[in-house]
Amino acid sequence: MTTTVERSVASARSGAAAGQPLAGRRALVTGGSRGLGREIAIAFAAAGADVAVASRKKDACEDLAAELAAATGRRVSAHAAHVGDWDRLDPLLDEIEQELGPLDVLVNNAGMAPLYDSLDTVSEALFDKVFAVNVKGPFRLMAAAGRRMAGRDGGVVLNVSSMGSKRPTAADLPYTAAKSALNTLTAGFAQEYGPSVRVNTILAGPFATDISRSWDPATVAAMAREWPARRVGDPAEIVGAALYLCGPHASYTTGALLAVDGGRLAAP
Repeated sequence: MTTTVERSVASARSGAAAGQPLAGRRALVTGGSRGLGREIAIAFAAAGADVAVASRKKDACEDLAAELAAATGRRVSAHAAHVGDWDRLDPLLDEIEQELGPLDVLVNNAGMAPLYDSLDTVSEALFDKVFAVNVKGPFRLMAAAGRRMAGRDGGVVLNVSSMGSKRPTAADLPYTAAKSALNTLTAGFAQEYGPSVRVNTILAGPFATDISRSWDPATVAAMAREWPARRVGDPAEIVGAALYLCGPHASYTTGALLAVDGGRLAAP
């Protein structure tokens, strides 16, 4: 029986450019056990990369790693890591180097956007947690991994931000403020570690991941009527942009923000 990972691998391979654009590369995907991170990890392995999957739940990482390794023949490692824990991140990079070798690609995908009743009810703990996962962790990983990459043959960093960073609302302000900060970090780290390390960001629109289960379908449908694509994205539709930005065809692309949002930013 064909598994969901095997179907995703086949789809990624059929949709990719000829050959394996990430052959021989080693990539870390944070928040890689579910949602957009899972799709990126699958696509990278299908494109020839060895992949380290990291998230807070190691068992979920291990399940994906075993299935993905079997489906692609690539080395796939699993790591428990909370990216908001600053002191965990350098040891995480050491672990990956020991298992797979030096990193060539870092994908900062882990994120969180907790709900709240109103802005005056946002607690300091919630605010700090949102910024720790969405800004502090990516900052430290980019600094540490970028320095290692620059000291070797270079590499690529891909940040997963949100179109909400360009269209903030009162309902998601701590999250969109954090993603706006991540956009700023993209420009700064592209300058710091260029030309050997490229740093880019995807501004992700609304995708039908597990998080979307809490959305009100009627509200989303009404909003989508204003978007050029007229719908929410399938998680696999993040793959093309991720492969491009992390692959050889984007050699002159760095410091860029690429919207993959069904035209949401183009809507009124």
